[in-house]
Amino acid sequence: MQLSTEFIAGVIAGGILGWIFDRFLGTKPWGMIVFLMLGFVTGVYNVMRASGFSGPRSGPDDRKGS
Repeated sequence: MQLSTEFIAGVIAGGILGWIFDRFLGTKPWGMIVFLMLGFVTGVYNVMRASGFSGPRSGPDDRKGS
């Protein structure tokens, strides 16, 4: 349930931002198209991050031999 919510939230946020962008700048439908695609990519990234598929984060403690 959490993974689907992460994905849907990214797409909806992209759609809303695209609609606002189009509304104020008069660039229909390009703002909506671009921001929906960005929302889709963000949603996929959030799902990968939440599921642990993207791998562990590297930090200063992860270096070996230093």
